[in-house]
Amino acid sequence: MTQKLFRSNDRVLGGVCAGLAEYFDFEPTLVRIAYAALSVMTVFLGIILYIVMWIVMPQKNNLQV
Repeated sequence: MTQKLFRSNDRVLGGVCAGLAEYFDFEPTLVRIAYAALSVMTVFLGIILYIVMWIVMPQKNNLQV
């Protein structure tokens, strides 16, 4: 069975971090904290990456589970 990467319905902003957490089976809060720290350390490059992933990653529908 192949696992696909989707934006999650458990979202704070766009569902990207929660989608990554579901894909890699991590806690969504830890992924959000790590992503925020990465964004600050890379002089906001992470924010641009987040916006790109928000556009590229498809939304998870309840029927696509």
